[in-house]
Amino acid sequence: MKKKRSWKENLAVSAGVGVFAAALEIWRELQEFIIRRYRIPYKTTGAEEVKLIFLSDLHGKQYGEDNRRLTAAIAVEKPDYILIGGDLLTRKEEATDAAAVRLLEKLADICPVYLANGNHEQKMRMNPEEYGNRYKRYIEKARRLGIHVLENETEQITMKGIPAAVSGLEIPLGCYAHFRTRELKLSDIAERLGESAKGRYQILLAHSPVYFDTYVKWGADLTLSGHLHGGIIGIPKLGGLITPQIKLFPKYSGGLSRKGKRVGVVSRGLGTHTVNIRLFNPAELVVITLCPGKKDAGSSD
Repeated sequence: MKKKRSWKENLAVSAGVGVFAAALEIWRELQEFIIRRYRIPYKTTGAEEVKLIFLSDLHGKQYGEDNRRLTAAIAVEKPDYILIGGDLLTRKEEATDAAAVRLLEKLADICPVYLANGNHEQKMRMNPEEYGNRYKRYIEKARRLGIHVLENETEQITMKGIPAAVSGLEIPLGCYAHFRTRELKLSDIAERLGESAKGRYQILLAHSPVYFDTYVKWGADLTLSGHLHGGIIGIPKLGGLITPQIKLFPKYSGGLSRKGKRVGVVSRGLGTHTVNIRLFNPAELVVITLCPGKKDAGSSD
């Protein structure tokens, strides 16, 4: 007669199966990305819908050789503009620089591309004694490709009838600190970008989503952020688990947020670094459609 397993043995088997299933899911999520879609209203009359692609936090990740799967998915969307929120590369991995440039080269063939820095590029730019001229070489190559590089800069454009402004913000590095994170003040933004564009739809590329309320006060109509990698592990009804600053359950780890008529979209990112884990938190390519005459911002996967 077969001996019946004890409750401890059953628990051990169940735990082992759970760990194995989680490991398989982590492996799967590290190979794939989903397309996350948002429809966001604007007031301008006489304009058309505008499709934006938003990329963030690749950290040198490649989906297929030279990111063929990713760029093919972007091309199918037929975007009007591609906006990049930073951390295309990883500052401690020099090989990611070339991967980032190759991706930019392919994106530049699709439509106009606007590029802001994340904390990795910013630290490279501000600390050449540690990183040499890597940032300078990277950004010069980007500019030669026709990429609109926004280093605390704003460009005014007209997007299919919409008077708009696209700004790329570098926040103080102390705002990225792991434990003693400094506050971001309105004056910090004003010193870098001046005032928001009046009479234009103000798009702000601001890598960290933590300061969304401050971005709104500055005047951003649409803030695009990343940085938190979706909180690494997704917890149902609670969102992301932890931030790079080792803070639990961040408020803005991913998705769409509203403050009045102002909207923030946080990408869960396309890559990882240091902690090479994604669980119930798929990498995502963000597609945003600006819609005239719509009342509410919404999303669909």
